[in-house]
Order: sequence, then structure tokens, then C-alpha cells
Amino acid sequence: MVDKSTGRLIGKLEVTTESGSFLGGTRIRLLEAIAEHGSISQAARHVPMSYKAAWDAVDAMNNMAQQALVARTTGGRQGGGTQLTEYGKSVIAMYHAVEREYQQALDRLSQQAGGEAGSVAGFQQLLRRMSLRTSARNQFVCTVCGLREGDVEYEVLLRLNAESTLVAVVTRESVETLGLAIGTEVFALTKASAVALVPRETPPSEQTNLLSGVVTRVHEGEVNSEVVIDLGDGKSLVAVTTRALVSALDVRVGEPAWATFKASNIILSVIG
Repeated sequence: MVDKSTGRLIGKLEVTTESGSFLGGTRIRLLEAIAEHGSISQAARHVPMSYKAAWDAVDAMNNMAQQALVARTTGGRQGGGTQLTEYGKSVIAMYHAVEREYQQALDRLSQQAGGEAGSVAGFQQLLRRMSLRTSARNQFVCTVCGLREGDVEYEVLLRLNAESTLVAVVTRESVETLGLAIGTEVFALTKASAVALVPRETPPSEQTNLLSGVVTRVHEGEVNSEVVIDLGDGKSLVAVTTRALVSALDVRVGEPAWATFKASNIILSVIG
């Protein structure tokens, strides 16, 4: 942005991935507020943002990070809460260090360009056009651990964590275009509406992309409900399904849950 009173180019640092925004000023303020207050609800009020938006942001950051930035605590005299992990604290410190360097670089750039508003505006427009965002609620960082070649399509095996492997089906052209190989880091994107809840009494099967966890939040709407399942390791899965089905399956916070999605509902993305 440009300070209209001085014409100075002001840096607004945002760390993005191919699947959308990861860290920005608002999310950093949220993390700092969590560290200060030990509560998502209080942190959300201080940012400010809605309680739901705060949890969504925490889930997104934990899913995209190598380690969890925020951890939930339970029990104790305080009744539990949320706190930053050591990794989360280091991310905040690194963000502010990069932010300072970024602003200094922009100041030098502005001086070299003569501070022309037209050049600044054109540069900002270019950055906006080069940005990529997605509406997919479920965004996971995975490692390709297997490739099964078919006549037209490939099955791509994706290591989500030590316990879970996802399967995506993509065309041969997509494998070549993305440069997929064993060990490649990829982003696996799945819309919440593509995630189906499975009855708890149904025994685990060999069904593709069947994940288990504990329900942490249920947001009820007039017709549909949003269910957030903690998968462990700081990862979470969001499902949007009918309110009637959530009631029929007796989905409740704190209870175990199973969810699944088709291999064809995974979109793969890589950086570069």
C-alpha cells in the first residue's frame, strides 16, 4: 500500500502458498493474541475477528505448517485452552524479522524508482494477478510416496502423516506437468462439501481416503452443518453435510468420527 500523506510504499507482508494465504498480519496478530490470552475466544476479540474465523485460521495454519503452531490443552484448573507451540513462537519471530527486511527492501526500491506512484501501482497490480487462491477448505501438505500408472490416469499415493496415506487420481498429463515423483512435496486440496461422514459403528474398511479423528467443532446452519475433525499432529479435516445427517449420525464434539472422500475429489498443486 501507499501512504497517501508521504507517498511512501508501505510493506504488507503475506506468506502465501499455491493453495492460498498462509501467514499475514491478521493471522500473526491472532497467534500473538493466543500467546497472550491462552484462549481462542479472547484472541478473536482482540484481533478482532469472529470465533469461527479464528478457529478456521488456526486449522489452516496447522494443516499447512510442518509442525503445529497452536496446540489445544485440556483439563487442569483452568479447564483447558489453547497455546502457541515453540514452533509457533519461532514462526512469529521469523515473520517479524522478514517483515523488517521486506520494508527496508521496499524503501530502497522506492528510492531507486523515484517514488513514482504509477510504478508502484503497476507493481501492486502485477502481484495481485500472480497470486493464486482457492476455495478448498481442506489443504494438506503431503509427500508423494507412490505412483500407480494406468492407461489414462495415475493413482498418486500421498503421505499425510505417519498413520495416513491419501490417494488421488490425476491424468498422465497432470503427473508430467506437475513433475510428480516419489518424494515430491505437494498440496492436496479437497472441498469440504466433498467430504462424507461415516457412521461410527461402521468398522474401518479398505475404503480410499478414510480418515479418523475426534470432532472438535460443529457449526450448525439452517440446512447444512460444518463439522471439524481433529486428525492428530495438528491436522484437521472439514466436512460440510446436511444438518439432518449430522443429527442422524449423532455427531458430537469430543466424540470419535470417520470421514472419507473420493480420490477424484483431490486436486494436487506444487510450488514452482
